[in-house]
Amino acid sequence: MEVPVFNKVSRPLPWILALMTGGLLLVGGFTYRMAKTPVSESELDKMTVMAERESLAVDIEASGVVEPIESVNISPKNPGRLVQLRVEQGMKVKEGQILALMEHSENKAEGKFAEARYQQALADFEAAKIRIPSEVRQAETRYIQSQSQLQQAQANLKRAVERIPRDIDQIKAQIVSARSGLQLAASRVKRNEELLQEGAITQDRFDELLNNYNNAQASVIELETRLEQANQTQNPEIDQLKHEVLHAQAMVAETQIQLEERKRTAEMDIASLELAAEAAKAELEREVIQFQDTAIRAPFDGVVTQKYANPGAFVTPTTSASSTASATSSSILAIARGLKVVAKVPEVDIAMIKQGQPVTIAADAYPNDIFQGQVVLVAPEAVVEENVTSFEVTIALRTGQDKLLSRMNVDVNFLGEEISDALVVPTVAIVTKNGKTGVMVADENEQPQFKPVTIGQVLDEKTQVLSGLNPGERVFIDLPEDTQNQSLF
Repeated sequence: MEVPVFNKVSRPLPWILALMTGGLLLVGGFTYRMAKTPVSESELDKMTVMAERESLAVDIEASGVVEPIESVNISPKNPGRLVQLRVEQGMKVKEGQILALMEHSENKAEGKFAEARYQQALADFEAAKIRIPSEVRQAETRYIQSQSQLQQAQANLKRAVERIPRDIDQIKAQIVSARSGLQLAASRVKRNEELLQEGAITQDRFDELLNNYNNAQASVIELETRLEQANQTQNPEIDQLKHEVLHAQAMVAETQIQLEERKRTAEMDIASLELAAEAAKAELEREVIQFQDTAIRAPFDGVVTQKYANPGAFVTPTTSASSTASATSSSILAIARGLKVVAKVPEVDIAMIKQGQPVTIAADAYPNDIFQGQVVLVAPEAVVEENVTSFEVTIALRTGQDKLLSRMNVDVNFLGEEISDALVVPTVAIVTKNGKTGVMVADENEQPQFKPVTIGQVLDEKTQVLSGLNPGERVFIDLPEDTQNQSLF
């Protein structure tokens, strides 16, 4: 008996489950069969490349800008009016060359006054070097003379002290002798007076004896007077001589003080006048420098790159320079010396940049020229612009100084040492999985399989593999469609 159709479909759920289970088993089996099915050899050749050993030439590209080696704005030291401008923009100048002249009428007058003051101070100093030693010598002479006068006064006092008692004793002796002579003359007169009365002698003889008596008496009186005078003048004369000694001693002390004072002040006076001359000289030099500063000179050999002021403009260092000539400016000119290239190298490549490394330089302005350079400095600190980290590398130009101009944009290639016998794969073959770096290699079924590796230098399209991969192994540069959706991360 046939079963009604209604009864066959009255309970549809088991049938639906059975159909779904069968479909899943069919799809799974098909997928398993596809996964186990090897990739065709032609497709494998298209999607893989072989890891090979070769020599790598390190060549790092970067962009750069031509800049002056040294650039400076030329400004006057003091505010003033620009009188003359002797150069124009683009002219080459030599170190020390006069570029411009500032107004200097007041400086010239002040310079003449300063020179006159210096000459006067110098003359006073030179005169003092002659006058002051002469004054010292004069003081020494007065001191020596006072010492001589003191010695003379002391000698006079000594002689007087020795002489006066001796003179008194001599007078006393003379008085004794004179009195003896007086007595003798008196006795002769007395004896001859009787003889005169008797006529035994003449009157003349008696008068002669009487005269001798009178003379002897006068001598006694004179000597007694001298003795009295000597006794009376003994102390005053000695006192006078002592006073002269004291006066001479005072003169010695005074002249000694004057000599020592003059010696002491002589050095100070000469030093003061010398300092005054030095101060006047410094003032003169300052005025000369200010006058010289009115001539604006080039600090080094270079090229005039900008002009900020024209003759007649008032230039003061307290205001900002403008890009064009104006009535008021802090700078007159800008000059630059030499040229260099400053390139920005990405952080990932900076380890391959070394001092002294050769560089080739290309500029759009000279498409047929390649200029040579050399790395002279790698900046110790990175520059971050728009979230890109790079380092500034300074390149010295070996050629091209006569063609390249400041602020030109250039392309530079840093030429590194060649890496010989390096195991190399295409950079696109490098992948990451779970934070590890590696490549996809073909397994025994020629299906992609992740293999971790250690990489070295990354040079544009090629990457050096240091370990984890053998020469001849094939790495995928493109994955089969049925595995492209697999997550590698």
